[in-house]
Amino acid sequence: MRQDGSLMTTLRVYVYKGCDTCRKALKYLERRGIAYETLPIREQPPKLEELERMLQALNGHIRGLFNTAGQDYRSMNLKDTLPNWSESEALNALSQNGNLVKRPFALMGEHGVVGFREPEWDALLKEILPVAKSSSSQLS
Repeated sequence: MRQDGSLMTTLRVYVYKGCDTCRKALKYLERRGIAYETLPIREQPPKLEELERMLQALNGHIRGLFNTAGQDYRSMNLKDTLPNWSESEALNALSQNGNLVKRPFALMGEHGVVGFREPEWDALLKEILPVAKSSSSQLS
């Protein structure tokens, strides 16, 4: 969200440079000519309000925000402890530790997707395409 309270009009994609899935997602966007901004997910995890918006996009499925295959998730035994956390506790943990966040994490306005499954990204682009294309032409 901007300081004036309006939502971002650029697709923000949080990635890890060593992640093959993230690279696939970025190539997918490039092939379609979609403007986006990349952010390093480990060094700069999504902000709390971004996580809240993504949670809404995932219909409240909190576990969907977590990188369940990651070392931090396993070492913190979140498979067993996450079900006991409040939503606030889970979102705070994600906002403080980018290793816990499922990647890529792509968000624009109220629309978002985590991970990379092409049909889900196709659906995201259908939702944001008019705005994403106009942002792309303004950036050129």
